[in-house]
Amino acid sequence: MLIYSMSTSVDGYINDRVGSFDWTPPSEEEFRLHLAEVRGLGFYLCGRRLYETMLPWEEDPSMRSNELFAEFADVWVALPKVVFSRAGCSVQGNARLAEASVAEEVESALAATDKVVSIGGAGLAAEAIGLGLVDEFHIFRRPIVVGGGTSFFPPVSPDIRLDLLETTTFASRVIYERYGRAQPLPS
Repeated sequence: MLIYSMSTSVDGYINDRVGSFDWTPPSEEEFRLHLAEVRGLGFYLCGRRLYETMLPWEEDPSMRSNELFAEFADVWVALPKVVFSRAGCSVQGNARLAEASVAEEVESALAATDKVVSIGGAGLAAEAIGLGLVDEFHIFRRPIVVGGGTSFFPPVSPDIRLDLLETTTFASRVIYERYGRAQPLPS
């Protein structure tokens, strides 16, 4: 199963008009759900910018400032990652640069594990969504309207019908929504 999971504003953006996402830090309660989700992954496919955003979890000792963060860092470091980069970049640790198309890398990751595979980065996820590869969408909807930025979902055609599988409202007023692709209705 391939999932796409990100925090968004109420109006559906993962960052704002100037590219900032400083309004997305999770509460401890949300962070525990993120940790459980990452712990259940067998692979993580991401774009270069997201990889670089997450790199401090691998390099910066201050990211281990408490037991929960240290636990996340351990899980993140151990997780195999495939990084897609048009501009070229170097990767380290348990990451490698993508060598094939998005469809081929997704297929390879799914075949290499019996766990869930996640894809991150709006551009990369958009390509996977367009190819019909994403099985579930996990949205941490934050109580803010930012009025523009990078949309969680790309423009699609045809429509993608979804089933709401789960919702959780956190004390922080963030709503977690988990959607799966709807099964076609019997004819």
